[in-house]
Amino acid sequence: MASIFTRIAQGEIPSRTIWRDGRCFAMLDIRPLSDGHVLVIPFEEIDQWTDLDETLAAHLFTVAHRISLAQRSAFSPARVALIVAGFEVPHTHLHVIPADSMTNLDFSTADTEPDQSRLNSLADQLKSSLRALGHGEFVVDG
Repeated sequence: MASIFTRIAQGEIPSRTIWRDGRCFAMLDIRPLSDGHVLVIPFEEIDQWTDLDETLAAHLFTVAHRISLAQRSAFSPARVALIVAGFEVPHTHLHVIPADSMTNLDFSTADTEPDQSRLNSLADQLKSSLRALGHGEFVVDG
């Protein structure tokens, strides 16, 4: 059975996807730890990030880095954190999280009912920042 991330990538489940290239996509987390919390996900279903081939791992981290620069530009957080936990969904994904303190990195504080219009606005801000940084070819319209 396809993972929820594969179903999202295939368009079966809606998302706020901000990035898409030949190897991965990135979308806002529906249970954000902070404004602009993004997941970077390979299309290939690989459970543990340590099982990624080095080329794919490097690509995912490059995309996460580009998104972190867009987050810094859009939201001016004190830091942008990167977490690879993998307990929520058995499909590798990188959490790219704008953070002003360590409390922004506590999964038990995730917003389980975020304002949907706010998420749309945050996605639009990130897309604009990605375009401004020269990554428009990967930005998902709509």
